[in-house]
Amino acid sequence: MEKFRKFKLPIHADDRFSLTPLEVGEYLNFAIKRVYGITQAHKPTGSHCHKIEQECFICFQGSVTAEIDDGTGLKDVLLEAGEAIYVGTYVWHHFKAWTPGTVLVALSSTTYNPKREDYINDYEEFKRVLSAV
Repeated sequence: MEKFRKFKLPIHADDRFSLTPLEVGEYLNFAIKRVYGITQAHKPTGSHCHKIEQECFICFQGSVTAEIDDGTGLKDVLLEAGEAIYVGTYVWHHFKAWTPGTVLVALSSTTYNPKREDYINDYEEFKRVLSAV
């Protein structure tokens, strides 16, 4: 199973509005248990990976750069309106370089856990764990 993927979503626009659909079965292989949005961001989010959680991040407006390490080293991935990324388990990620007005929506395979037991927050620990997985 792939750990990371970027994809373009269709944008249907007319003189009234723009609509960007995500056909879940076509793009994701997990059941969505939580949806959340990130708006009004002006600083980087926290860097981490998940041991269990899978996520899909959809940029509906503006642009943001995702910093990703899927086991091949850190790389920047620009997300613009109508683009999305799938972030599987053991993929290091955070978001930076937000343009004003960016709307990023996340679809998650898990419910919210404030204890963050699923997280690895230290990049060096992530690299050690990844080499053993």
